[in-house]
Amino acid sequence: MGFLELINKRQSVRKYTDKPVEKDKLLRCLEAARLSPSASNSQPWKFIVIDEPGLKDKVAIETFSTLVNFNKFTLESPVLIAITLEKPPIVNRIGGRLKKRSWKLMDLGMAAEHFCLQAEEEGLGTCMIGWYNEKSIKKLLNIPKEKDLALLISVGYAPEDYKLRTKVRKPIDEMSKFNEY
Repeated sequence: MGFLELINKRQSVRKYTDKPVEKDKLLRCLEAARLSPSASNSQPWKFIVIDEPGLKDKVAIETFSTLVNFNKFTLESPVLIAITLEKPPIVNRIGGRLKKRSWKLMDLGMAAEHFCLQAEEEGLGTCMIGWYNEKSIKKLLNIPKEKDLALLISVGYAPEDYKLRTKVRKPIDEMSKFNEY
């Protein structure tokens, strides 16, 4: 499929079948993330694939609570991806401070989106998850205390009848301008 078709098709999936995700598909998604751009080629990320069912469920439980239950779909997802934010080289950190930019977060966002776009190409659904109990998940995954758990991504097969998004995107002239604000 063409790139714009791929982008249009990709959406957040919040319902999954119990079909396992093939390792070769996960490896191609990781390769897509690996090839994403980053400031000064710093690659400030580490992807942790969580596909062991017992561990995956323990991590999934840490994405919701009795008060916040909108991430319960993570229990259905056969795979979760945890992405840690790694320390970029000193030149990158100094430049970021001087310019008041968090390049490492931009870099991580591009890597995560590359992963999700490749997943769509593979016929997989994904959802980026920003609400979770970081301390508990870091302990479950043996992530060092000084590392930040930046993002989780659920991965799996959406049911065949999964509804496509209904929210309409803003028109181009509303979200962009030429030569001035």
